Amino acid sequence: MNVLNAADHALGSRHLQWVKAQMGKAEITIYGAGAFGLSCGYEAARRGAKVRVIDPNGVRFGSSGGVVGALAPHTPERWNAKKEFQFQSLILARTHWPEVEATGGVSSGYGNLGRVQAVKDTRQLELAREREEQAKTLWQGQAEWRVVTQAEIGDWAPVSPTGYLIRDTLSARLNPWRACQSLAAAITALGSEVVADGPEEGAVIHASGWWGLKALNEAFGKEVGNGVKGQAILLDLSLPKAPQLYGESLHVIPHADGTTAIGSTSEREFDDPTTTDAQADDLLERARAAVPMLREAKELRRWAGVRPRAKSRAPMLGAWPDRPGHFIANGGFKIGFGMAPLAARVLIDLVLDGQDAIPEAFRVEASL
Repeated sequence: MNVLNAADHALGSRHLQWVKAQMGKAEITIYGAGAFGLSCGYEAARRGAKVRVIDPNGVRFGSSGGVVGALAPHTPERWNAKKEFQFQSLILARTHWPEVEATGGVSSGYGNLGRVQAVKDTRQLELAREREEQAKTLWQGQAEWRVVTQAEIGDWAPVSPTGYLIRDTLSARLNPWRACQSLAAAITALGSEVVADGPEEGAVIHASGWWGLKALNEAFGKEVGNGVKGQAILLDLSLPKAPQLYGESLHVIPHADGTTAIGSTSEREFDDPTTTDAQADDLLERARAAVPMLREAKELRRWAGVRPRAKSRAPMLGAWPDRPGHFIANGGFKIGFGMAPLAARVLIDLVLDGQDAIPEAFRVEASL
């Protein structure tokens, strides 16, 4: 080998070593393997970015590992940016979740099967009919909100004092912990990783739920969010094609795997974030009173967790002020999975392309 060839060989070796070193590096590091973190990871990996999702507790720990999974819209009235964003995300979910499942080969339990609500008095019936008309415009012909009779729904319905119910076709369901597994499998299939620990490389997204909000409170020196505990119950009742039911802060969600979930409580003050108590007993009693078909269903297990609630009451998305290269995706609260598909898209637009289309109400500054 002559001197020139030796120099070329050395240069080639150094270049190869550099390439190999870069291959293992992440362009985006995400803290938190819940609804927002995994959704951002999937969206970035889908676009070709190398992603590392880090969570020492593993996939579906915390509130994203719950059992309820109601993807339900706000009422079609007094429209605002938050309602429009949620509407668009629920429409996006119809293609998003099947794509996630096809990519990773793991079911999320998603189903766009709608929702049924009881109408308890004449005032509610009047409002329901007004919303029925507004939905024709606000939901842009992509979903319906209709007032129907008990006879049109059949046995699978909450007891309605007026004999009328609301039937919408925008609501959907998924199984939260299965959805997390589905996203993680898709991220891995796209060549990225979900790990318990690893180096922080590239842009950084902080999406670690309630614990992340507590860390943000400390970082900003003020409360920007807190946690609200919820309890839920899983029953052995198989109605995989039935719509979800709602009424008096009670969700009843039939899942694709042959179970039915009941949720949930909302507790601002709590000692233990993961234990159930008498409030779960009350939840089950109310559900069985409202939906007679639940009375004979066997209880499988109870669940409790803390949901992250931002000060603005909207998801917290965007760049971390005064911390270049760091971003925040938190505060999903009760609508995290419903918001996640579109929230991930707009945040990854910002991270990868510098395009900022985050609604004002969702910006990090809205909670500061």
